[in-house]
Amino acid sequence: MKLSAPIFQLKRRARLMARADNLPLHAALDRVARAEGFARWGLLSSSVAAGPLSATILTHLDDGDLLLMAGRPGQGKTMLSLQLLLDAVRAGRRAVLFTLEFTAAQARGHLRKLATGAPDLADKVEVVTTEAMSADTIMRHLAGAAPGTVAVIDYLQILDQQRSKPALSEQVRALSDYAGKTGLILGFLSQIDRTFDPERKRLPDIGDIRLPNRIDLGLFTKALFLHNGETQFQNVA
Repeated sequence: MKLSAPIFQLKRRARLMARADNLPLHAALDRVARAEGFARWGLLSSSVAAGPLSATILTHLDDGDLLLMAGRPGQGKTMLSLQLLLDAVRAGRRAVLFTLEFTAAQARGHLRKLATGAPDLADKVEVVTTEAMSADTIMRHLAGAAPGTVAVIDYLQILDQQRSKPALSEQVRALSDYAGKTGLILGFLSQIDRTFDPERKRLPDIGDIRLPNRIDLGLFTKALFLHNGETQFQNVA
């Protein structure tokens, strides 16, 4: 859906509306989104984030990269990651989604919606939804994958949910070593801590990642942060 104005102008419109009508900014943003045909601002920003940016991300990823994609719920990181996988398939690469957020049918449905006019493209993305999600599970499934294969883990914190699994720091380090040896590209969606205040800074950064247990975020080589339709892509290591 084509927007009536660039997203930065829509955000300015919402800020003016918030002041004029004494509304919270999030309510004004949602009102602007509804005028553009979206139920809420998060869906509008998702549609923008999942556009050409995903192809740009793919061109900036190198074999062996660990990519961190972080934002609050509704900011577009999931749709962006699915679009990234579709772009990988379009480029002739193997693409895999590891998720416990969606059922396989739900993930497939979202992929088909994004693959406008090319549903067969969506069907080439592998979807793994096993409850036993861990670094070992991921490495076993990707055994023998060609360098440049793109896999997305939705999301980083699911690796830390079972006490029977190794500590999150150990799992991320194992996946970092594995990616470096095999040339695979691993992307991790991540939650942002609730202490992130968009009134103080426009976008979250590496210090805002929500972690139940401490890990070395320097293991990630690249990061993408999203909020209110804006994105920032950066090298970490």
